[in-house]
Amino acid sequence: MAAYVYEGMFILDSNRYGKDPSGVSGKINALVEKLGGEILVSRMWAEQRLAYPINGQRRGTYWLTYFRLDSLKMDELNYACNINDDMLRFLFIKQDPRLVDMLIAHAEGHEFAGDEDSDDSGSDDSDEEESSEEEPVEAAE
Repeated sequence: MAAYVYEGMFILDSNRYGKDPSGVSGKINALVEKLGGEILVSRMWAEQRLAYPINGQRRGTYWLTYFRLDSLKMDELNYACNINDDMLRFLFIKQDPRLVDMLIAHAEGHEFAGDEDSDDSGSDDSDEEESSEEEPVEAAE
């Protein structure tokens, strides 16, 4: 009955993703929308070597998705992901409503004005100190 915002992290089969990127990643969006959900953000996070082989695969494509879905539909989504051969692993986390806007903005690549101000004031002092420390190291090389 209640629709929550979830973060979904998927490890996709890199071979299948390489052959059809929009088809493999599109299945994630299609599954959520088929269940009546709404995709907020969906993007590739990274492609890297796995810590251990999964189904014989040594590389995985990590896909990050934020979506809004009725909580009663999560079992159906879990089942659909389990039977999908393109997904090696997946994890869903229900997000706190107070953090949703910030998480979505971060996933889209936006920065907040408050973050820029605090970074600028602290970085000026540290840049001066770091630059004096780095110069002798560069000269020695």
